[in-house]
Amino acid sequence: MPELPEVETVCRGLAVELEGRVLRRLELRRPDLRFPFPVGLVGLVEGKRILRVGRRAKYILVHFEDDGVLIAHLGMSGRMIISHPPILPATLEPPGRHDHVVLETETGTVIRFNDARRFGFLDYTTAEALDTHPLFAHLGPEPLSNAFSGPVLADRLAGKITPIKAALLDQRVVAGLGNIYVSESLYWAGLSPRRLAATVVGVRAERLATAIKEVLTRAIAAGGSSLRDYVQASGELGYFQHQWAVYGREGEKCPDCACAIGIQRFVQSSRSTFYCAKRQR
Repeated sequence: MPELPEVETVCRGLAVELEGRVLRRLELRRPDLRFPFPVGLVGLVEGKRILRVGRRAKYILVHFEDDGVLIAHLGMSGRMIISHPPILPATLEPPGRHDHVVLETETGTVIRFNDARRFGFLDYTTAEALDTHPLFAHLGPEPLSNAFSGPVLADRLAGKITPIKAALLDQRVVAGLGNIYVSESLYWAGLSPRRLAATVVGVRAERLATAIKEVLTRAIAAGGSSLRDYVQASGELGYFQHQWAVYGREGEKCPDCACAIGIQRFVQSSRSTFYCAKRQR
């Protein structure tokens, strides 16, 4: 599933094409994805000007001039693919089998929501109701915002007797983190994924909050990580997988440690965890 850097990268690509433009056409090529599309969705957004494209956690938010907000989630395999208007209209490729949603702007730019597994979805709300929407009401702070810091993280971990890896995957603690970036952040913070979350306070919490911000920032700069299905809105792959310190690197040498064992893997909460036993305590 695309994590925060991948969704942020897609949002930035969409913003270039959508912000300030009128959505001329929305085509729903099936009645649902993971969930049924909102009733009357086409009428709610067609002909409306898009003010901005943003993100909350792993959700894409398209804000319209009338206060409406189109919510999109990419699911496991969803892609937003941009096609610019061809010189000859007849040369525009027709929607493919898995192009379930098609958006077209007043300039002729077409954006296709391609989702082979159909685990993604669309929803609709208003900007005023966004924070209380069921998808967002429980979410923790955005890790790249000014509202996220060592003390804030320590406060949200207080009393939690679960391992820190599991706690960081809880979207109520921090929004948008997934398995890849939690493993990477814990490595650079020097914290064991097995450490109890409640013990991450003071300097440890500061190190972890800083590592989370730095890892996410570097991942966004690299266009995210292309693992299985993910591509940027331009159709290009992300490149951060080439910078992974531990994730997916079982048995390899640690990039910033002289340990003899190298990177280890174990299963934690049904997910693979990668770490360095010497560096991470």
